[in-house]
Amino acid sequence: AETGTTAIRADVSGSADVAAACGAILGDFKHVDALVNNAGVALTAQLQDVTDAQWHEVLGVNLTGAFYMTRALLPQMISQGRGRIVNVASIWGMVGGSMEAPYSAAKAGLIGLTKALAKEAGPSGITVNAVAPGATRTDMLMGYGEDTLRQIEWETPLGRLTEPEEVARAVLWLCGDEAAMITGQVLCISGGSVIV
Repeated sequence: AETGTTAIRADVSGSADVAAACGAILGDFKHVDALVNNAGVALTAQLQDVTDAQWHEVLGVNLTGAFYMTRALLPQMISQGRGRIVNVASIWGMVGGSMEAPYSAAKAGLIGLTKALAKEAGPSGITVNAVAPGATRTDMLMGYGEDTLRQIEWETPLGRLTEPEEVARAVLWLCGDEAAMITGQVLCISGGSVIV
């Protein structure tokens, strides 16, 4: 491809899919410098209305998928003595979101995974961090009506939605040499909508 990238389709909530995808990546590239766990699905519903299947899907993609991907690629990072892992969490993982309990629980779990793995993988030269975007202009958010989006913007101190490129720049920075001494951290990219 023009960008030098390879696209591999996989269901991150499936252990076998992840193992096959990561095997293909390591077969092609022989090493991995950075892993960004970015797969995510959301669900808006009252907790009592959430089905078992919905709960398992949201946690499977948002949390278990990051576990599977990290487990598959971590040994190679350890063997090379370096690596960067960035988990894409959410402000809802920090403060919870009404009508989004499964998503909030999954993202809170991802933050816990980040902090625990940073301690475990640090001695091997691997940094593990998370970004916690606020309301970001993605397809996931664009399902809301214009009135709701205006309300979200109004409630954000900087007065607008987060742009995907702003999150991407933060992730790229955490993967680079400039962030070599940063690990176990959660970088909130929310325009001030959550200050903790």
